[in-house]
Amino acid sequence: MVFDFKKEYKEFYAPKNKPSFIEVPKMNYIAVRGKGDPNDENGEYKMSIGLLYGIAFTIKMSKMGDHKIDGYFDYVVPPLEGFWKQGDNAEIDYSHKEDFEFISCIRLPDFVTEEEFNWAVSEAERKKKTDFSKVEFLTVEEGLCVQCMHIGSYDNEPKTVADMKEFARQSGFITDISDNRRHHEIYLSDPRKTSPEKLKTVIRIPIKKT
Repeated sequence: MVFDFKKEYKEFYAPKNKPSFIEVPKMNYIAVRGKGDPNDENGEYKMSIGLLYGIAFTIKMSKMGDHKIDGYFDYVVPPLEGFWKQGDNAEIDYSHKEDFEFISCIRLPDFVTEEEFNWAVSEAERKKKTDFSKVEFLTVEEGLCVQCMHIGSYDNEPKTVADMKEFARQSGFITDISDNRRHHEIYLSDPRKTSPEKLKTVIRIPIKKT
């Protein structure tokens, strides 16, 4: 059976559509950093997605070639994710998307070491004749967060975020946004195939005790 992260780790990928607390352990990602409005068709965000999937499928399909990765098991490529911030601001201002600084990413299976990741980058560059130098191996340990399933348009996220912050506040927590702890989103729906009101997005915000 093909391993599916969304099904095996429901605590991370299938929260309820009401806020809850979660402790998120260390995870490794394929990552690309950039800036700007994610809706810009010619922007850095759109370009980052192609780079991410180029590496993700090079690793997944390594089973078909001569290079064998120790501990490899067949799996569904995890969903696209994003870590977001806006300069030194502690809050996300959705009305100024041009100020976004993002880390676009896809989770890696634990068997992918940094050495195997570097092999995949070289292999992807060789096969696709594309520059993958912006792609990096990223390790993130989010720690304590509040998270919630947001159902609907990305533009309607502020209401869900406000509910999450109020839930955390009532338990004695405040948001803890920094360069190392960012607003985090996991995109479970393909916006090209899903109507805006049905989009599913896991929203996760790092918190700390007041």
